[in-house]
Amino acid sequence: MKKIAAFFDIDGTIYREGLITEVFKKIIKYELVEGNKWYKEVRPSFIQWDKRQGDYDTYLLKMVDIYTEAIKGINQYHIDYVAKKVIEQKGDRVYTFSRERIKWHKDNGHVVIAISGSPMELVREMSLKYNMDDYRGTIYQIDGNNLYSGDIIPMWDSESKKKAIAELTKKYDIDLENSYAYGDTAGDFNMLKLVGNPYAINPTKELLSQIMDSEEIKKKINVIVERKDVTYKLDVNCLSLI
Repeated sequence: MKKIAAFFDIDGTIYREGLITEVFKKIIKYELVEGNKWYKEVRPSFIQWDKRQGDYDTYLLKMVDIYTEAIKGINQYHIDYVAKKVIEQKGDRVYTFSRERIKWHKDNGHVVIAISGSPMELVREMSLKYNMDDYRGTIYQIDGNNLYSGDIIPMWDSESKKKAIAELTKKYDIDLENSYAYGDTAGDFNMLKLVGNPYAINPTKELLSQIMDSEEIKKKINVIVERKDVTYKLDVNCLSLI
């Protein structure tokens, strides 16, 4: 029999913010990079998003650009260490709904897989913490001396996640029609569209717009919003974007 899988994005879907931000703060604390990069180049985008005057995707892409440049020339050992520390200290800061869904899938013998735009080192540690079966993340490439080269293979965009699912489907002999996917941004749209049981978790406006414009996904999407200690399930057919 084919296997049922559950594909989880991490940032904003399991973890309540962006893990890459936590890593960046930590490498500044350990003086691996110059702290001014955060305050001069990333923090303004973060503040705009935090005040809800800018969008999350703009902040995230800026964060990725600065992170890529910041770790160039750093030994992979240091980032591996930082990633472990971040998950040790912050790994429980997750949505209740997502944590319970991971447990439900594991209890039912489903293949649980993380597909995230976060650095692979972080995705690996998060998947180990939640006993996931496999993971895919953004690869920050290293050179022959085990130093980060500045080249990346992204996993935050919709097409990259689509390709990853195709590879994983073949690897685990997955039945996509009966499988599940969980995401929160436009980069998760294809992932949600490919499975029979998609969940949009605290979705961005851009993702909701894409969902509402697609009759195919509107028929099967579950929209979940978690605020404080309450989880809401919304009917996408009754939603209007303001």
